Amino acid sequence: MSRPNIILVLTDDQGYGDLGCTGNPWLQTPAIDAFAAEAARMTDYHVGPTCAPTRAGLLTGHYANSTGVWHTIGGRSLLRANEVTLANALADHGYATAIFGKWHLGDSYPYRPQDRGFQHSVIHGGGGISQTPDYWGNDYFDDHYFVNGSPQPFQGYCTDVFFAEAMAFMEQCQNQPFFCYLATNAPHSPYNVDDRYADLYRGKVQEDRARFYGMITNIDENFGRLRRFLAERGLEDNTILIFMTDNGSSAAMSFKDGELVEGFNAGLRGMKGSEYDGGHRTPFFLRWPAGGIAGSHEISDLTANVDVMPTLLDLCSIPYNPQAFHGLSIKALLNGDSTALPERIVVTDSQRVVSPIKWRKSAAMLGPWRLVNGCELYNTAADRAQQHDIAQDHPELVQKLRAGYESWWCLVSQQMDEPIPLHVHCNETCLTAHDWRGDESNCVWNQGMIRNGELKYGEWEVMVENKARYLIAFSRWPQETPYALGDGIAGNDSGFSRERTPRNFWTYYEGGRPLAICTAELVINGQVVANTTIGKNDRCATFTTELPAGFIMLGGRFRCNNGTVLGAYYAHIRQADE
Repeated sequence: MSRPNIILVLTDDQGYGDLGCTGNPWLQTPAIDAFAAEAARMTDYHVGPTCAPTRAGLLTGHYANSTGVWHTIGGRSLLRANEVTLANALADHGYATAIFGKWHLGDSYPYRPQDRGFQHSVIHGGGGISQTPDYWGNDYFDDHYFVNGSPQPFQGYCTDVFFAEAMAFMEQCQNQPFFCYLATNAPHSPYNVDDRYADLYRGKVQEDRARFYGMITNIDENFGRLRRFLAERGLEDNTILIFMTDNGSSAAMSFKDGELVEGFNAGLRGMKGSEYDGGHRTPFFLRWPAGGIAGSHEISDLTANVDVMPTLLDLCSIPYNPQAFHGLSIKALLNGDSTALPERIVVTDSQRVVSPIKWRKSAAMLGPWRLVNGCELYNTAADRAQQHDIAQDHPELVQKLRAGYESWWCLVSQQMDEPIPLHVHCNETCLTAHDWRGDESNCVWNQGMIRNGELKYGEWEVMVENKARYLIAFSRWPQETPYALGDGIAGNDSGFSRERTPRNFWTYYEGGRPLAICTAELVINGQVVANTTIGKNDRCATFTTELPAGFIMLGGRFRCNNGTVLGAYYAHIRQADE
């Protein structure tokens, strides 16, 4: 039998309870439900509590913190350049590799998908459509996506486009196996969706959840279309098809004055970002008929995203070193051996800080046991909702889990203090404020913040590959816009439909505060090395300077005539012409 194709469908911010087959009383997901009934289903599968950390662990088999990815912004959603990805490994063994949708592990060299083993890519920028690295004005409909790094216009809704492009890629892979990583940005906020999907839920749940569920129903339609495509092309039997989500739900429940007023979370405590199971326990369904993995098959063993890469290499008979991974191959579990895994402690956490803090928002897991934040103990077999802390009743188990966490911390903390620089090389490099090194309070990570002219300043970690003279252009607005540095924007310049967009997100797509920017400064390693005066029509502030080879901290600072200061949200860097 030839090596199987692999399709990994990963949705964004859809939690364990956001499917019909996991008990949601409102959601209509017939295609995914039918697939789950014909697949191996992990019922105790865990990821990171937020987007980028899950993806780092999924694509490397390494705990996210060890790869440099413990945040979604602030220069810590960049996958260290020395990490080998699943795409690297598969491409090295003859696979055609492609990604469609959300990458979220770096938008500049050497962190882009085309630098990490993906031969073809159609993606949006940053951690979501409408974030700072994304193409200006993208709003989920008729957007520009980056095709192998170059922005190109597409017609249609984002999820429809990504599935269509994925199927076009598969159509072209006639004589070699393929790895298709189909990572939707939906149902991540803002909850932009056509009314015909949201209308299915309006009047049953609150408005934001109606939109959120509508986005999931659209995913379900596309998943059904994908399965029909595979069957019609004769690809279904020898394709490993996986459906999973990247963290807990972002819209599972509503609270008022601390009390639950609406929602469904499959009985789990916590949502996206939480250290409790609702933050990191997600659905995982896998089917491969030619490999004997089909039919209803429930697996209750503790499994995790770090197991996916070694498992897929094992299923595809690609040689690998088990010691190179933090996860384990679960091939035997998939084949029905319920005694396959050794006892092990799995750890996940939600850091989202400049430098990781030991025990912060952590869960050390052993079978059904959860040690949360190093002190609370729960047995999820008896207490699924994690309501009863029984740490005092099981001191030896607490110590065992604490020791497991200590071993994990020793493993993942070895490189935590090392920079993860964006590289300046012979081609033009674009840096955005999404990757300013720092905490969330001092980061400009979405286009609404750019429009508002947020008065924040940050610097980039940069590795200059060659000593040379460089031209550095700092700007407030991205290159694809016509605006001068100080310009405001009146009205809607994005073509977005207010009917399709929640009111609280309109500022992502219209308007812009004028700023009386009068000077700009080039900052290297905390020192102002050059400054220039800004003219009324200047679209950027340009500096030509020699940069030494090696690591630097780079910043661009704008000063306004009223004394306020902000950072350059964008920097374009290239070697100056001789």
